[in-house]
Amino acid sequence: MNRGMTAKGLATRQRIVVAAALLIREKGAAETTLDDVRAATSTSKSQLFHYFPDGRIDMLVAVARHEADQVLEAQRPYLDELTTWESWQAWRKAVLRHYGELGRRCPLGSLTSELGKSSPEARTIVSDLFATWEAALLRGTGTLLSDRGAAVGCARSVLAAVQGGVVLLQVTDRVDYLEAALTSAIEPMRSAAAR
Repeated sequence: MNRGMTAKGLATRQRIVVAAALLIREKGAAETTLDDVRAATSTSKSQLFHYFPDGRIDMLVAVARHEADQVLEAQRPYLDELTTWESWQAWRKAVLRHYGELGRRCPLGSLTSELGKSSPEARTIVSDLFATWEAALLRGTGTLLSDRGAAVGCARSVLAAVQGGVVLLQVTDRVDYLEAALTSAIEPMRSAAAR
């Protein structure tokens, strides 16, 4: 879709995607219209359809891809270096800080509660995000836990702890649910590292 686009065109498209993502985080996908995006980005209707030929669906897919990238990028480089108890602690602190700062305006929340339901393409992006994220966590749990089944279960528990903690954060504005869930989920890594 981006082939043959100039650097300026790519920058304009990215500016529209970022603005749409922020609007969706604030208002929700169902309530965010193309007119809202046009107003926020000072673009014309023809520009929107130039960058997103299928209109709203194309834009929502682009936003889902952007938000999925944001979820993983916020955890790097920690996510790629989960080989010691100390690295798990550093990752945990980074996750808590990131979601604590974002609160209700987090990309993970908009992906799972809003964008993931918008189209089959967006659902695939969300599924791919969770598969990629789980694989990164599994590399880390597999480094410290010798039993493959325990490593898989732990990686999935960590992923569920983040997702559940973020949902509760969005509803309550309290990060302590995420903190408690993450602390419990990564505890097996402390025990394994101590051996």
